[in-house]
Amino acid sequence: MKTSAAAPVRFDPLLLCAVLALVALGLVMVYSASAILAQDKLGDSLYFLKRQLMAAGMGVVAMAVAMKVGWRRLARLAYPLLLVTVVLLVLVLIPGIGTTAGGARRWIRFPGFGLQPAEVAKFAWVVYLSYSLAKKREKVATFSVGFLPHLALCGVLVALCMRQPDFGSSVLLVFLLFVLLFAAGTKLSYLVGSVLLALPLAYVAIATSPYRMKRVLAFLDPWAHRHDTGYQVAESLMSIGSGGLTGLGLGDGRQKLFFLPEAHTDFIFAIIGEELGLIGVALLVTLYAIVIWRGVRVSLAAPETFGTYLGLGLTSIVAFQAAVNMCVAMGLLPTKGLTLPFVSYGGTSLVVLMGAAGVLLSLSTGAQGASNRAVRTGGDMREVAA
Repeated sequence: MKTSAAAPVRFDPLLLCAVLALVALGLVMVYSASAILAQDKLGDSLYFLKRQLMAAGMGVVAMAVAMKVGWRRLARLAYPLLLVTVVLLVLVLIPGIGTTAGGARRWIRFPGFGLQPAEVAKFAWVVYLSYSLAKKREKVATFSVGFLPHLALCGVLVALCMRQPDFGSSVLLVFLLFVLLFAAGTKLSYLVGSVLLALPLAYVAIATSPYRMKRVLAFLDPWAHRHDTGYQVAESLMSIGSGGLTGLGLGDGRQKLFFLPEAHTDFIFAIIGEELGLIGVALLVTLYAIVIWRGVRVSLAAPETFGTYLGLGLTSIVAFQAAVNMCVAMGLLPTKGLTLPFVSYGGTSLVVLMGAAGVLLSLSTGAQGASNRAVRTGGDMREVAA
């Protein structure tokens, strides 16, 4: 009697295609947004594209390694990754090691590339939280075990990021903490109470920082600050508005001609809106929706609690950064300095996010047929017999 061979385990093809499509779109738009600037400032119109291509190549390797190694092995790396992250966040603050650009000390330069520790911190923070919350699952609802230690550690990471300063990454770290604590079943009163207590601190952080206060004022009325702090937002709005339904055409945008600062980084969404129009923006949003949908899907179907938290955390990074970046470009949020995932120019961000996508793809293999083994009961993810 013949036994049928087991069906080969496959990665989620839709998730993989959406990620690769975003990376490809990013390469095209980085070149379109940066070619004239690079030619004028550096004498090489391909400068930023070549660096982004190199980062994309490294990202493909990181994705392949993550898919091959598998998500379960990350549990063993939770503490080492967190330790390395803290060391990097400290090193970047040391003059001579950390590099200052745009008034912030966020990069450690190596020959040929620069490392941004805050981007590594996002990934390491999700891995650590996922491992810790899964390990303490039975006690995660208690204040002294499930809530306070994680909040205190988050405070350390946020303090190091704020020293750079990097307000956007700090907010994201806190957001990831709350998402995973909520998924793990932490009492809602702890989360709401901590937010209420943090509001005065956030107000002080903004009110005592002139550049943050200027950003808030520019957000409230960018046209009143059209020629100073609101300049970027105003130019971004004009860029998006001029695109119309079909856009001006790839490469034919005008705002990148030294009008819109950071056109290839933080405000690349505005160039997409200008050159590809509403159709291009709709395509971009659809690709992110697919990544988020498939990421959440494989997370909830994960065979282990650690995998569920890990997938939700990594998907939340993409969702949060994409939403914030697009809202900033449209004047719906104050400027934060967060990249558009997989699309904006930035080597560390691209490599880390593609590595995170590889983890999600690895998770998708174990999630096939496992949806009956993970259920949400009383706010906690618990494994039950199939």
